[in-house]
Amino acid sequence: MGRYIEASCRLCRREKQKLFLKGTKCFTEKCPVERRAYPPGQHGQSRRQKISEYGVQLREKQKIRRMYGLMEEQFRNYFEKALRQTGRTGETLVKLLERRLDNTVYRLGFAPSRKAARQLVVHGHLMVNDASVNIPSFLLNPGDVIRVRDKSKKLDVIHSSMKRMKDNTMLPWLSLDKGTMAGTFLNVPERADVPLNANEQLIVELYSK
Repeated sequence: MGRYIEASCRLCRREKQKLFLKGTKCFTEKCPVERRAYPPGQHGQSRRQKISEYGVQLREKQKIRRMYGLMEEQFRNYFEKALRQTGRTGETLVKLLERRLDNTVYRLGFAPSRKAARQLVVHGHLMVNDASVNIPSFLLNPGDVIRVRDKSKKLDVIHSSMKRMKDNTMLPWLSLDKGTMAGTFLNVPERADVPLNANEQLIVELYSK
């Protein structure tokens, strides 16, 4: 499967907002979006850019896809799955993305970014309901418990990430026990609770063309 190997910060600059792809760097003055808030490339600072309706929809899709670290085919598959379910397709899409194991590992604070979370999962450092799971796209259900394997509890990347997590920043559909390094997926989140600065309805319009 293909993967993006260029500089992650270029993606944030292309979308003109932080996608939080680089962990701690995103919260420092070194963040390129803070210093160069315009798209990369020789035409990045051009003032004559006029975006069509299709372009606006495309940028919204690219933004969410890149934020969750998915390839185009993966993202389209999630959309098709959301389309088959009841309810608003855009909101269902976001809920499916939030149920991914790598995303939840990131949300719990076990990793500084979704990319780092994906690596932890693939390398077998996490368990779900006391069973080893190394599939980042594994969809969690209410009541599932995610914990760091005993042999992995001394990893610096996990400790340094958890130190930045404050108790009052935990999202309402998750609970975390820092002492045991275990978190619980309490329920599927409501769209209003998900801290995602995006308009998923534009994606529905894009794929409906």
